Amino acid sequence: MAREFAKAFYNSTEWKTCREEYKRTKRYLCERCLANGILTPGEIVHHKTEITPENINNPNVTLSFDNLRLVCRKCHADEHGQR
Repeated sequence: MAREFAKAFYNSTEWKTCREEYKRTKRYLCERCLANGILTPGEIVHHKTEITPENINNPNVTLSFDNLRLVCRKCHADEHGQR
């Protein structure tokens, strides 16, 4: 769930367009699973560098494909140390 300061960003047309285009370029597959030879649908476009109040307006962090990774729910939970 998006933190309060990031809700407007995650609901923006720019983010939704970027997210969908990124998924398409990754053929809708989890990049982490694919690296291990497993085909798993990717569901979440994860920011490698976490979005913070300080960088929320920096498109090099928020909208750059270099800072994104498509992952499945399990891999996203692993990224955040959750089960």
